[in-house]
Amino acid sequence: MIDTKNETINERVDSLLSKMTIEEKVGQMNQYNGFWDVTGPVPEEGTAKTKFEHLKKGWVGSMLNVRGTENVKEVQRIAVEETRLGIPLIIGFDVIHGYKTLSPIPLAEAASWDLEAIEKSARIAAIEASASGINWTFAPMVDISRDARWGRVMEGAGEDPYLGSKIAKARVKGFQGDDLSKNNTIAACAKHFAAYGFSESGKEYNTVDIGTSTLHNLVLPPFKAAVDSDVKTIMNSFNELNGVPVTASKYLQRDILKEKWGFNGFVISDWASINEIISWGHAENKREAAKLASTAGSDMDMEGYVYVRELAKLVEDGVIKEEILDDAVRRILRVKFELGLFDDPYKYCDEENEKQNIGNKSHHDAVLDVAKKSIVLLKNKNNLLPLKKKGQKIALIGPLADEKNSPLGSWRLGSDDNTAISVLEGMQQYKENTLVFEKGLDLVEGNTAFTQQVNINNTDRSKIKEAIAAAKNADVVVMVLGEHGFQSGEGRSRTELDLPGLQQELLEEVYKANKNIVLVLNNGRPLTIEWADANIPTIVEAWQLGSQSGNAIANVLYGDYNPSGKLPMTFPRNVGQVPIYYNYKSTGRPNKESHVFWSHYIDSENTPLYPFGHGLSYTSFEYSNFKIHGEKFSINDEIKVTVDLKNSGEYDGKEVVQLYIRDLFGSTTRPVRELKGFELVPLKKGESKTIEFKLTRKELGFFDNQGNYIVEPGKFKVFVGGSSTTKLELDFELTE
Repeated sequence: MIDTKNETINERVDSLLSKMTIEEKVGQMNQYNGFWDVTGPVPEEGTAKTKFEHLKKGWVGSMLNVRGTENVKEVQRIAVEETRLGIPLIIGFDVIHGYKTLSPIPLAEAASWDLEAIEKSARIAAIEASASGINWTFAPMVDISRDARWGRVMEGAGEDPYLGSKIAKARVKGFQGDDLSKNNTIAACAKHFAAYGFSESGKEYNTVDIGTSTLHNLVLPPFKAAVDSDVKTIMNSFNELNGVPVTASKYLQRDILKEKWGFNGFVISDWASINEIISWGHAENKREAAKLASTAGSDMDMEGYVYVRELAKLVEDGVIKEEILDDAVRRILRVKFELGLFDDPYKYCDEENEKQNIGNKSHHDAVLDVAKKSIVLLKNKNNLLPLKKKGQKIALIGPLADEKNSPLGSWRLGSDDNTAISVLEGMQQYKENTLVFEKGLDLVEGNTAFTQQVNINNTDRSKIKEAIAAAKNADVVVMVLGEHGFQSGEGRSRTELDLPGLQQELLEEVYKANKNIVLVLNNGRPLTIEWADANIPTIVEAWQLGSQSGNAIANVLYGDYNPSGKLPMTFPRNVGQVPIYYNYKSTGRPNKESHVFWSHYIDSENTPLYPFGHGLSYTSFEYSNFKIHGEKFSINDEIKVTVDLKNSGEYDGKEVVQLYIRDLFGSTTRPVRELKGFELVPLKKGESKTIEFKLTRKELGFFDNQGNYIVEPGKFKVFVGGSSTTKLELDFELTE
């Protein structure tokens, strides 16, 4: 090993880089998936043998999906002790919403609008993952998406770039902490750069075709927020943009990310996306793909075999300059030094730390807290909730009501199957009511691999009769319906957003028997539940909430926690409205001026079923004394906006006060509303508080079609309230 401890990080990087061969530089740009059981024999043939030989030569810079201190220590030992330069590996893993102890899926966490809770969730994930030998997560996903058909909406923060940017910052800080060299922090990775969430028709891995206004004003802001928060890595994407696969996009990776924004971390491809440049029809072969990706600024090849096979020869042939490799390797080495891996390659391999910091009670307490905060009360007609704590006969019905696997959601590779608290288990803790459970429908499951496809029964009605009988004898029916955790996520796009299988039929049959229904939704995306909204008195959006799911749901149903969540994504009435979002443009014909010739559908309303920012409480809140402190302002002024909020109901509670603006006339058209501020406000019953917002250039401007940030004088509206459809509005004017 080379001793460089007494130099600065940049000096240490340059010193090490000067000693590396071209092959060793390429090796740092090569990432392999775990390829053998390190407690077993060394691979003797095939691809695994080749990978092992590359590891011993120092031709591997990173490995992913190796976990557990024993396994990580062994691959690290080979890299550090058996290679010429002893450069340690960075160990990556998809730590998306927890490691062993699972928080809610990211879309659910976004519904909390609680940045401290979201940061803490990421911090717990980092503590557990780092204790298992991992020092790099492929999270947060900061893709903005307006299309609920896309399965990966569960992995992001929803449709709004302002909220998404705040959450991106919180998650990066949670993963990376205040000192990346500590052994309980991990490098974060903002993904997917860029525009993956706008895949046409919501279909996974599909093409993207958006304008520059959408790119700069909606897609890029959360990535910029992550870069400003010193995120160490960025992952590019599977999609194309402007006819170029983004893995080969110099415009995105070099021009914007590295030059304009000054990003000094490194860019990793998504799984084999460099190789996929060929499938897109942009490169004829692997050699061309390697040239395009490396010159565009893609620094590390994830499980693509392209760089390790082609880059050295490309340099030797003079096709690309060695400086391209030097830039990429310098970035990769810098992150390794910042993680402290050169000072102690085994710092993440403490078995005692692994035992103490994975799955402990404090972590479960914390994920229970964020799970409760993530629940959104969509509807509560006649105040059916909260449930009484004694003397009620409750029928619990649904294929997801006793599920211990589905609530874990997608992207939980480090966790164990069937470890979630079910709704049945959570409600059984309230022992002074009579609780009867009937499944109604079964799940149809295959194996338990990551690629598992789980369906909800669509042929067998044999258990519906028992559910109806239970409902007839109950005071209140709680029905837990939705998607299984493996029905959303990567590769799980849907053309319909209704309740899968026979669940709608089950819901309607139970409704005939007892109309006092509390519908609890477990899902990873917005669903089309127009019939339920029209007929079911109470609807709770409970997502997939992770390890403590059932306890969180029971706490909300019984009123031990007053729901405070707000939707981070619009719920459509039907799939025909998709993509649907709150920050739309007015169009040239926004209003009904004739029977036909205006912007509308002839078979559906324009409005969503539930708008962005919507969420109810068991208490009520009154807004008053809404003020803009002035009427005309310079574009450089700070504008003060205040509103009084009163808890006018019978319960203590929290309200997410939201501020939106509208720039009425712009050099490019502006949305009808844009979120530009929010505050989560706790109030005791009867308590009042004045909420203050400040609007500056940062909130009042936008990006032009060349990506330049501008603030224009003109007339504005400001809206304040509990959702994006608030009616409270005032006007002001900006001058030069």
